[in-house]
Amino acid sequence: MNRKDFKDFKALSFDCYGTLIDWETGIAQFLLPWAASNGLALSAEELLTAYSKHEAAAEAEFPAEKYPSILAKSLRRLGIELGAAVSDAQATSFGASVPDWPAFPDSHEALTYLARKFKLIILSNVDRQSFAGSNKRLDVQFTSILTAEDIGSYKPADRNFEYLEAEIQRLGIQKEQLLHVAQSLFHDHVPAKRRGIASLWINRRHDVPGWGATPDPGGSLDIEWTFNSMADFAAAVASE
Repeated sequence: MNRKDFKDFKALSFDCYGTLIDWETGIAQFLLPWAASNGLALSAEELLTAYSKHEAAAEAEFPAEKYPSILAKSLRRLGIELGAAVSDAQATSFGASVPDWPAFPDSHEALTYLARKFKLIILSNVDRQSFAGSNKRLDVQFTSILTAEDIGSYKPADRNFEYLEAEIQRLGIQKEQLLHVAQSLFHDHVPAKRRGIASLWINRRHDVPGWGATPDPGGSLDIEWTFNSMADFAAAVASE
């Protein structure tokens, strides 16, 4: 692989949930008590794995709907699969839970450092209001914020990455000067490769088997860089 140096890039685009925000903890904090109230003795990992396919399916089926609606639909579909009741209040509460999801402890410091060297862009499968709540936790000024609400579709759709390419062009940045940083192979790295965008894997689940809240991407990918955390990535940039 003919790999570039980090200094060759001018912009970093980020997936947010799973990469910067600990969405699996946020989702599990809701699903575990809900499952228990329905008499289901399932672990967080079992619930996340079962949930993952429902969210991906809802995003593909309803690309123009806002993320809180996607979350509500996904919970209802999970309830049907597991034979567990989902009230209207529970569906609404889950849909509104994104701002409560915690940031990874290293996200703010790493992003603050990286912002001194690159333009930072968010490319996220959420709506503007949900991301605004999460960004209070990240406490970082991004150059651009691109959400599914703006784009009208959800990753891994090519449309989302076409939108990203149009944004960097507007900023005067060439495609080869963009590095996409994400945890999800399914949502981010597979479509980035289709578009010829260099990518870096923040493998937050490096010590946990399986895919958790993201579907299995299928097959193997040739990813330029892999780090276990944002802190490790920022340290590698600093050392260069």
